[in-house]
Amino acid sequence: MQPFIFQGFTPTGLAFLQQIVRENSKEWFEAHRAVYQQELLQPFRALVEQLAPAMLEIDDGFEIRPSIGKTLSRMYRDTRFSNDKSLFRNRMWLTFKRPAKQWTDAPVFFFEVTPDFYHYGLGYYSASKATMDRFRHLMLRQPKEFADVAASCRAPFELAG
Repeated sequence: MQPFIFQGFTPTGLAFLQQIVRENSKEWFEAHRAVYQQELLQPFRALVEQLAPAMLEIDDGFEIRPSIGKTLSRMYRDTRFSNDKSLFRNRMWLTFKRPAKQWTDAPVFFFEVTPDFYHYGLGYYSASKATMDRFRHLMLRQPKEFADVAASCRAPFELAG
């Protein structure tokens, strides 16, 4: 199978993300699955494939398979622990992170698109106290340098923790 070339997201794909808020049912999703696959999933897979070589230069332990649950988000919402009980999300994202058992204390790079905005960045989603203590120590030891780096992180880039 020929790899896809990322060419951006289409208005049709973004409209799908808007509509899923109003039409949040399994029946609607199934009737529009082809739009989801062609206008969102396919471009996201292409983007992962194109970014993978550069991301492996940052960390050769990153997961780079362009698959749902690996680098790509699911559309289905896990409602067990969420106040939002809608079945589907109105956003998609990709992440470059180490496999699940290795991602504690390792940064995660992400890109997210919604009908209204996009953002990208990096952060820690499972940092230990020891990792956070290292950041605190750096802030105290080199406050100006730390502030300069933090100030360079401007929207749509996000530094998350």
